[in-house]
Amino acid sequence: MEKERIVILGAGESGVGAAMLAQKQGFDVFVSDFGAIADRYKATLTELSIPFEEKKHTQELILTAIEVIKSPGIPDDVAIVKAIKKQRIPVISEIEFAKRYTDAKTICITGSNGKTTTTMLTYHILKKAGLNVGLAGNIGHSFAAQVATENFDWYVLEISSFMLDDMYAFKADLAVLLNITPDHLDRYDYKMNNYAASKMRITQNQTAADYFIYCADDEETQKALKNTTVTAKKYPFSIRKKIELGAYLEGNNLNININQLDQFTMSISELALQGKHNIYNSMASGIVAKVLDIRNSTIRESMGDIKNIEHRLEHVAKISGVDYINDSKATNVNSTWYALESVQPEVVLIMGGVDKGNDYDMLKELVKSKVKAIVCLGKNNKRIHEAFEDDVDVIVNTFSAHEAVQVAYHLAKKGDTVLLSPACASFDLFKNYEDRGNQFKMAVKEL
Repeated sequence: MEKERIVILGAGESGVGAAMLAQKQGFDVFVSDFGAIADRYKATLTELSIPFEEKKHTQELILTAIEVIKSPGIPDDVAIVKAIKKQRIPVISEIEFAKRYTDAKTICITGSNGKTTTTMLTYHILKKAGLNVGLAGNIGHSFAAQVATENFDWYVLEISSFMLDDMYAFKADLAVLLNITPDHLDRYDYKMNNYAASKMRITQNQTAADYFIYCADDEETQKALKNTTVTAKKYPFSIRKKIELGAYLEGNNLNININQLDQFTMSISELALQGKHNIYNSMASGIVAKVLDIRNSTIRESMGDIKNIEHRLEHVAKISGVDYINDSKATNVNSTWYALESVQPEVVLIMGGVDKGNDYDMLKELVKSKVKAIVCLGKNNKRIHEAFEDDVDVIVNTFSAHEAVQVAYHLAKKGDTVLLSPACASFDLFKNYEDRGNQFKMAVKEL
C-alpha cells in the first residue's frame, strides 16, 4: 500500500520536528525550504533518511501531498502556498499536527508581549511541583519532535499568532492571552481587528471543562472578547481593580482566588521578576498553577526564584545610583514601548540598529514623559532623529556598545535608568541580539 505524502515547508526547529513525527507515524515525508537549511537540521534529516530540498520549492514534489505543514514564518501570500491552496491541499501548523498524536494536556500562552517569560515561569512552577511536563512552541525544542520522542503528561506551549492562523482542530486545555498590542501588522493587512481575531483563536474548540485566562486591563483584549464566544471558564487578572475570581493587586499584594476556599497571596516585592509587566506575567502563571491545584508554597517558591530571561528587561547593575537594563531582545517598536512603560523616569534610552520600517509614533508619548536622552546605536540613525527630535533635548550617535554605554554613563544622574531597548534588529553592528546584549553588559561592567 502506498504511503500518504506529507510535505513540510521550512526546515527550522518546527519543520524538522514535524518531519520526525510524520515519519514516525508512517507517512511518506518530504521537506522543502526556500532558503538554506542549517547544518544541524540537515544532519538530522539525513540521519533519518528524510528526503529534503533547499533554496527552492519544487511544485511537482510538493503538490502531491495530502497535507502540508507550514513553518509559522512563511506568509500565506508566497507563491508556493498560493499554489498549494489552489489545489485545495490543507495547510496546517506543526502544533496542529503534533496535537493529533498526544493525549498530553496543553497550557497555551499567547500575547504580543510577555509570552516567553510567562511560558518559562509556568513551566518552572509545574516542574517544581513535580509534574511530568514539556516546554515547546516558540521556545525550546519543537512540540512535534517531543511528541515523537518523549512521553509528557503536560506541555507548556508558547504560541504565536502565526501558529494560531494554521490551527483548526487544536484545543488548548488552558489558554492564556496576556495582551494584544500592534505587532506583525504587515501579515494582517495592517488591520488591528485581523490581528486580534488571530490571537483569539487560542480559545477555539474549548469547552466548559477548559480555562481561558486573560488580562482584564488590556483594551484590545476586551474589544476582541466582545466579538468572540468563549465557552471555557474565564479567569481574568488585573492590577487596576479587584477581581472576584481570578487575580488582582491589592496594595503590594498579588492575590489569586479561583475558588473562595484557597486564596494565594504574595507580596510583589518577593517576585523574582520585577516591573509592572512581570506582575501581569506572574498573575497569569499563578492562575494556571492554582487551576492545576499546585500548592501555594510551591507557587511562592517558584515565583521567588525564577531567573529572568537573558536580554529581556534584564537588570545588569546599579552604578552610582543608576540602573542599567539590558533589553536587547526588543527588536521591534512594540517591545520597546513595553520596556519604557515598565521603567521609572528619567531614562537614557539606547536604541537603533536595522530599522524594519518602524513606526515610532507609538513611542512618542512615553519618550516625551520618561526619556531625557536618546543614545543611537546603529549605522544609520536618521529615522530616530526625525521621529524624536522634538521630544528629547539630546540625541547622540554611537557606533559600538562600549561607546553607547560611555555616553549614557555621562548623561545619567543618580536615580536615572540607562535602558538598552533598541526597537530594531541588530545585524548592522552585531551578530544578533544576544551579541548586542552581551557587549552592552561587558561595557557596563567596565564602568
